[in-house]
Amino acid sequence: MKKIYLAGLLLILILTNSCSIYNFTGTGKIDAKTFQVGFFQNNAELIEPGIDRRFTLELQDLIQNQTNLNLVKTGADLSYEGEIIDYRISPMTATADQRASQNRLTIRINVRFANRKKETDDFEKTFSFYYDYPAEQQLTGATLNFALKDIFERITQDIFNESLAKW
Repeated sequence: MKKIYLAGLLLILILTNSCSIYNFTGTGKIDAKTFQVGFFQNNAELIEPGIDRRFTLELQDLIQNQTNLNLVKTGADLSYEGEIIDYRISPMTATADQRASQNRLTIRINVRFANRKKETDDFEKTFSFYYDYPAEQQLTGATLNFALKDIFERITQDIFNESLAKW
């Protein structure tokens, strides 16, 4: 009976200790308590109004939803800043009469990440993703919103993985 009690106690200790090492987002142990996301200005040649603010807010939301970090305006342990460097629409596939049948929206974002607690994690890197849509559709309204949602979900998750999850 004593061995079963000790085995159960040991199992509980292992489970509680291992939960602090790993969580479901893959972030593991983070020494940081705060983060800040600077405004990602749109410096692309082709300007789509409002995407800079939308991207900034989506990155903040992702980090808040997947970590216990607190968002602050200044003096954060983790800092994200950068700019949108490319917003490009290009034809992808053509029909027999040399017209585009599909277009691609590509967005590239340059990110500078700084970790005040562990400076070896700092990086500057470009992240990009694309969305293909039929050429007969205009990139406005619902099509644009869906494209931005798809692209920003992928880019923000890639930034999160690179800076915190280390995948």
